[in-house]
Amino acid sequence: MIVPEDTGHPRGVIAESSPSAEPATRDSGPDVTRSTSSDRLTLMVSDCFDLVWRSVRRFGVPQADTDDATQDVFMIASRRLDDIEVGRERAFLIATAVRVASTRRRSTRRRSEVNLEHPEHIPGERDGPEDLLARRRAREALDTILDEMDDDARVVFALFELEELPAPRIAEYLDIPVGTVASRLRRARATFHAAVKRLRARERKHGGRP
Repeated sequence: MIVPEDTGHPRGVIAESSPSAEPATRDSGPDVTRSTSSDRLTLMVSDCFDLVWRSVRRFGVPQADTDDATQDVFMIASRRLDDIEVGRERAFLIATAVRVASTRRRSTRRRSEVNLEHPEHIPGERDGPEDLLARRRAREALDTILDEMDDDARVVFALFELEELPAPRIAEYLDIPVGTVASRLRRARATFHAAVKRLRARERKHGGRP
């Protein structure tokens, strides 16, 4: 089974609401703090938008909610900029993505969800119908497998196997021991291999169709 990378998605506008400024005196200089904070948030969005978008999707947020969930992550970051240690922006965003995804999943389970088509791959000029169908089936197969994992194992699996982050970095991002990362990864891999075996058996039974 070939699992394609998420290569395209619409970028939502990250709306930033800032508190009203105090009236400036005539001899006051530029608001360096505000300017620096704004630049920092812009840089975080530029550098990490794709990572956050893929992460919330792979952490279990439905396709229809992925853009909103991504915006939630950056809105939280915009309110917490002063609390984010310089150099740990990515760790903060990943940890926030985990919490946002968990909240979104609970909300999804409580409501009847309408299945909206929201492609994660923008077709290229050379993509034919068979290519698009293969990508869609691979995406659906991956979603099915990830849904079988418990939430903790799913997050570690997505970061390690799909984002290709090393275990020590994942431990840092999630604030858990490296040994915990390893045990969750083993659990996720066991679920993954069992699910792949079932999917392949089903495909053989139905003549190559899932």
